[in-house]
Amino acid sequence: MRAMLEWHEVSAPTNPVTPVCLLAAGAAWSHLWAMLLKDIQFLDDATRPAIPDLPGITEAQKLPGQHLRMIHDHLRDNMVVLDRLIERAAAGKASVEEVKAETADLVLVSNYRRFGTLCGQYCQFVHGHHSIEDQMLFPAIADQGPAFKAIADRLSAEHVVVHQLLEKLIDALIALADAPGSDNFDDAVEVFRALEKVLLSHLGYEEAAIGDAMGYFEIGV
Repeated sequence: MRAMLEWHEVSAPTNPVTPVCLLAAGAAWSHLWAMLLKDIQFLDDATRPAIPDLPGITEAQKLPGQHLRMIHDHLRDNMVVLDRLIERAAAGKASVEEVKAETADLVLVSNYRRFGTLCGQYCQFVHGHHSIEDQMLFPAIADQGPAFKAIADRLSAEHVVVHQLLEKLIDALIALADAPGSDNFDDAVEVFRALEKVLLSHLGYEEAAIGDAMGYFEIGV
């Protein structure tokens, strides 16, 4: 499930990273997984910017990153809920209205739609004040030098792909609830597995790349 994929070389740190987009509206479900494997080339850690050392980091400085992981654990839990929702919809036990309501209530979905970010107002939990990851955390990380700017650009690009997959999954769940059947079930499972692979890899990289840096550079502290 979590085997690494490949991705093209990342743009130079001074330039924004533009993710490969193969998930445009109306794209066929068939072979979506093969497209991810061959063309998005997204999850190979060898193509991700290296994580700089933070000499002398203290245990106290690691606390914001630990809180970030706790928030990410809620997103991972959301994936379990989505997996179960697929099964319910396939069995005719979830209506279209229920699918729309339940997915809208998930932090993973609602944060993206409200804030355009995976973690939403993460600082409300991490540092006690409102902030938005893509709009405040990543720019603050990028300000710490070229190595961290490359990381911030890569994380932002990965967010775009996760968002596209989330929207595809919701569409697939709605289609499955509206017409339970093997084809719609296979479509929903295919995009769920793609999202699972991408999201879990992304969250792990984000935690490793910027978790300690948040406290080290006193970002939002």
